[in-house]
Amino acid sequence: MAPSGRLAVVEVLPDIVGPDPLLVFCGLAGAESTKHREHYYGSPGNSFWESLHLSGMSPTRLRPEDEHQVVALGYGLTDLVGHWDPRWVEMDVLVTKVEKWRPEWLVLTSKNVAHEASRALGRRGRPGLGVQDWYVADAQVFVLPGTSGANQRRDYDGRPNRLSWWRDLASLVGRGEGMAGRYGRNASRDD
Repeated sequence: MAPSGRLAVVEVLPDIVGPDPLLVFCGLAGAESTKHREHYYGSPGNSFWESLHLSGMSPTRLRPEDEHQVVALGYGLTDLVGHWDPRWVEMDVLVTKVEKWRPEWLVLTSKNVAHEASRALGRRGRPGLGVQDWYVADAQVFVLPGTSGANQRRDYDGRPNRLSWWRDLASLVGRGEGMAGRYGRNASRDD
């Protein structure tokens, strides 16, 4: 439920999720940016699409305009919608969507998204990167480092780059180097 008070209009992209997704990537809509968004992870310098490919989770490097192709890979794209005055996120809406989609993993695409989600669920502390010990609906949470071009650090929770976290995710879902035949939803999750 929304807290009482004046609500700002938040630009939200439509979800891109097919039947039986293996995982759903979740960003944060309504952040401080006032830029118009046409595609998920489409801002200049954002490394989402490159990381998806370099981790082995996509056989080709997709562009933001190719975002609907994630469905054929067994992935989905959505956002946790945030409001900042007063501060709250539409966690109940995200939970309902995840219950409907039933992915194995909900992949939060930055520590900020993870913090907002965990706070809304009443969890204490700031989540780190990687596999979490908590779930949204029945989907286990995995936290990736933010892919924004502004997120340039020397250290990503003890690792020198963001890509190593993407590769961890790829190995958890059976994708990655040497897994070229596993793309597409015809492959069984158990093989």
